[in-house]
Amino acid sequence: MSQSRRKTKKTHVKKGDRVMLTKAITACKGSPDRERGYVGKVLRVFPETNRVIVEGVNIRIRHTRPNQVYPQGGRVQRESSIHISNVLPLDSNGEGTRIGRKRIQDVETGRGQWVRYAKNTGEELE
Repeated sequence: MSQSRRKTKKTHVKKGDRVMLTKAITACKGSPDRERGYVGKVLRVFPETNRVIVEGVNIRIRHTRPNQVYPQGGRVQRESSIHISNVLPLDSNGEGTRIGRKRIQDVETGRGQWVRYAKNTGEELE
């Protein structure tokens, strides 16, 4: 029996995770720079390009034409993506941790599922 191959690797962060920056991210003119250790929430994950959008990080100015959302058009600030290797998920203590995966077997149904766990505390995430 052939195994199915995943085209993209699984990522260590998911949408909604609280993450900590491991490198300083410089922003555009007029936006605050985010230092190493800044904590934010993951808004989107792009597994095919290994990038994530974190709330309040890497803010860029985009010039837009007039549309229904912005009738006047103009300059809009929005978060841009950063590489996924620049963030660490947080455990329950609020510290950055590496992520592992382990298979948990359900006793009643006999089915297993993969869960993420924090390497330094051993607790399951989610």
